[in-house]
Amino acid sequence: MTVEGIPADIRASASPGGRAGRTAAVIPAAGRGIRLGPGAPKALRTLGGTPMLVHAVRAMAASRAVSLVVVVAPSDGAGEVKSMLDEYEHALPDRTEFLVVPGGDTRQESVRLGLDALPDDITAVLVHDAARPLVPVDTVDAVVEAVRDGAPAVVPALPLADTVKQVSPRSGGAPEPVVATPERALLRAVQTPQGFDRATLVRAHETVPAQGEGATDCAGMVERLGEPVVVVPGHEEAFKVTRPLDLVLAEAVLARRRANDGF
Repeated sequence: MTVEGIPADIRASASPGGRAGRTAAVIPAAGRGIRLGPGAPKALRTLGGTPMLVHAVRAMAASRAVSLVVVVAPSDGAGEVKSMLDEYEHALPDRTEFLVVPGGDTRQESVRLGLDALPDDITAVLVHDAARPLVPVDTVDAVVEAVRDGAPAVVPALPLADTVKQVSPRSGGAPEPVVATPERALLRAVQTPQGFDRATLVRAHETVPAQGEGATDCAGMVERLGEPVVVVPGHEEAFKVTRPLDLVLAEAVLARRRANDGF
């Protein structure tokens, strides 16, 4: 995306620092991932024999625009995560720095701790889900480029394939009345990495409450500041590995990549 691809009013709202300096990626990986069942935290589950977190770190480091990756580990497992990354150091680019810091009790707190660990010369920040291990480098690059072109916040996203219904929630599995059918053409399914001008993201974490709509999504926090967020095309392989069936699909994607590209 070029500067001309972002409206002038959005470019004007971005911090001047967002267009210079280095770019870092923050990967919050402190969650337990209970929907994948008992065992190791989700980020430490293996995919093709390699922990998902290593795949996610490698996906960020694959972009030449990313010079630092900060992994926010479980508060009691930072040493274990650091040892794991050291073990797979041969599979990670030499040009990228890596840092592991202990996380907090919530995703928002973990991202904030990752931001606190960034050097002063970092002006653009990617926030990426460890559970999206297979995001292509072209998607990462598109997000970085849009931030560098002046957007204060950028999300990759895909059009929805399914019709979406808004309902009135009911508990206990009771039938839920439909109250609206949003126009599908106006909706997008958001992925990561999400990209930000650092100053904008820091201000969001200092200002937006840790509860409520948008609190678990950094772009949603920036929206609550009243700042613009833009969308760039996502990719079908940037899906989130949340349930056992997702892991089966991820294994199939990885096997195809290895067969075709030696990935």
